[in-house]
Amino acid sequence: MTTSGKSLAELAEFVGGRVAGDADVTIQRVSSIEDAGPDDITFLAHPRYRDHLASCNAGAVIVAHDLRADVALNFLHVDDPHRAFAQIHALFSPAAVHAPGVSPLAAVDPSAVVEPSASLYPHCYVGKDARVGQRTVLMSGVSVGAGARLGRDCVLHPNVTVAEGCRVGDGVVLHAGVVIGSDGFGYAGHGPGRLKVPQAGIVEIGENVEIGANTTIDRATIGSTRIGAGTKIDNLVQIGHNVVVGERCLIIAQTGISGSVVVGDDVVLAGQVGVKDHVEIGSRSVIGPKSAIVQSVPPGSVLSGLTSAAPHKEWLRVIRLLPKLPALWRRVAEIERALRRTASTEDKEVP
Repeated sequence: MTTSGKSLAELAEFVGGRVAGDADVTIQRVSSIEDAGPDDITFLAHPRYRDHLASCNAGAVIVAHDLRADVALNFLHVDDPHRAFAQIHALFSPAAVHAPGVSPLAAVDPSAVVEPSASLYPHCYVGKDARVGQRTVLMSGVSVGAGARLGRDCVLHPNVTVAEGCRVGDGVVLHAGVVIGSDGFGYAGHGPGRLKVPQAGIVEIGENVEIGANTTIDRATIGSTRIGAGTKIDNLVQIGHNVVVGERCLIIAQTGISGSVVVGDDVVLAGQVGVKDHVEIGSRSVIGPKSAIVQSVPPGSVLSGLTSAAPHKEWLRVIRLLPKLPALWRRVAEIERALRRTASTEDKEVP
């Protein structure tokens, strides 16, 4: 399929959906449900936006199979409207084409290996013994340190740093300002005698990982900091040294993960989650925004809770009491019921 305009029937075949309405209507682009016109396709992922259909002018709307609406619109019924919209959006938004070759303004060490199909833009740097894989793109200002390895079909946006010795798998996307392999935050001792602990390890990024702008992933003190295949990381995330993140995780903006944490597969960490060092978050867990994880979490947990600063000893007492609140609430309710029964009995006994 090309992207010059598609009939709704073609789009239905593309995403495995079913048309209700005019299957021959031609779609030229995607749009929001509020702004869509007769040449556009949009989607309705949540029933709370159903009222928008009455004023929608889209050529077609992607909806769930069970949605029924009494409006004169063309519908594309699918299992997952958001996913189908993403597929069609990608179809109408083809990836940029990068001409292979090394810009004369790029600096490549003679010992580095850059595949001929790779694209290196002006002012890139590729260090000693580094390797850049087939069809990988390094935009302006990218720095690849000595001994680093970049796989095939990667895209490194402007001003990305992949520091010495780090490994990046196939199909990885690093957005502007990402730093892979900054020193871990490790110090020994106190006061004037505090010493920096050498950070001699590396970072390993698995296949098809995408990392948002200005996120930093620290190299290990010894060994590797690892990000599993298929994981997606948002902007402004900090991942400390020797952290191990599993596969297909979602880590949302401003999350901070301290050193030596283990995150299982398919974990979701919502915005501004803070994770204490040396804890483990079990696979398939979901942690809500602004939550603080201070102890290990079993697989499949769903946790949330806002935190606010307080004197440390007072905060510790509060945290210890929190799990007891449901039982305390039930006990108070029982006491109130008993008091009401007693009061009612005493009223009846008054002559």
